[in-house]
Amino acid sequence: MTFSVRIITSVISCFFAVIVQSQQGRKLHDRAILVDTHNDCLTSLTLKGKDIATRLETGHSDLYRWKKGGLDVQFFSIWTDKTARNKEGFYRDAVEEIDSLHHIILRNPDRMTFATNYREVKKRAHKDKLVSLIGVEGGHMIENDIGKLESLYEKGMRYLTLTWNNSTSWASSAMDETLFPARLSQKGLTDFGKQIVRRMNELGIIVDLSHVGEQTFYDAIAVTKKPVLLSHSSVWNICPVFRNVKDDQIRAVAKNGGVICINFYSGFISKKFDERQSFLNREIKDSMQRVFFADSGSDSSVMKTKWKTYYDSAMNEVRTDLAQLVDHIDYIVKLVGDSYVGIGSDYDGVSSVPVGMEDVTTYPKITDELQRRGYSNRSIKKILGGNVLRVMKANFR
Repeated sequence: MTFSVRIITSVISCFFAVIVQSQQGRKLHDRAILVDTHNDCLTSLTLKGKDIATRLETGHSDLYRWKKGGLDVQFFSIWTDKTARNKEGFYRDAVEEIDSLHHIILRNPDRMTFATNYREVKKRAHKDKLVSLIGVEGGHMIENDIGKLESLYEKGMRYLTLTWNNSTSWASSAMDETLFPARLSQKGLTDFGKQIVRRMNELGIIVDLSHVGEQTFYDAIAVTKKPVLLSHSSVWNICPVFRNVKDDQIRAVAKNGGVICINFYSGFISKKFDERQSFLNREIKDSMQRVFFADSGSDSSVMKTKWKTYYDSAMNEVRTDLAQLVDHIDYIVKLVGDSYVGIGSDYDGVSSVPVGMEDVTTYPKITDELQRRGYSNRSIKKILGGNVLRVMKANFR
């Protein structure tokens, strides 16, 4: 056999090996129960008139793409900003979004199903329907009223993120503890906040510690009697931003039996991305906009378009990739084991995701990357959903 023939034969063999490995990865992906603990499509798509039952050309998610990505279980995030959309307040905002999800499920009974307990989740997964659950992102939506906490539970809420970026009167957020401590009258959970955590345990609502400050985190870990969830957070030691969790927090979650679900946002995955974003927004935005304004003949709309083009180009240069995303999974596994990490994409809630992970069809790439790194089938199944299922079982009544 000549040298050139050997090269061609080797290339062909490698090509077919890649195809076989990809096919095996997809089979494993489809056998696993894939759980994503955080998606914001109700806020960013549904409330803006987009129908996720159709194949959308915008956003990250819809029923067609979820099916292609092999997703089995989705926690739909219920979110409202620091200012309520409805004049009735934050609680009404939450109910509006919950109702929107129920309406979608009612219109698509052959493609979606709703679950409120562990038995329903296990029974309905892999039945060709997306199993839908509710997570409420921000304690401000209960409006300091345990009765409203109980009401949201009755409407299907199965995790509550104690804070969003804004603190409540009973719990301090990571943003405020880290960036705006002067806003706080105290850090951590108040006695009322601890009462809320205890009531969540009694009802069967998972305590979600994404977005909360370190003091709130440790106070909640000390109070809860059940495993916690971090529905969409990543690793501080890789990307040191206020929303990510430090090694001691990761160890505390493992000791508690909880799970940290990795966020796909580029700014929580890559330090370089976060630094570039901070530089553009804090150091040069004003001066560049003045230049663009002058170049645009003092037309503000043209200036904004030019700034956006410039900004997007600069940020795309440092956009993350799949390997960097999986590095966060890898880090947690190496620190505390494969039982305490999962998937919490934050799709339709973030402005940048890793290259190649543009929408919900791309989940199988995570399976492929984990296989490439030598993870066993058992570990991969735990990471894709088994760990979150265990936390559900421990919390749900």
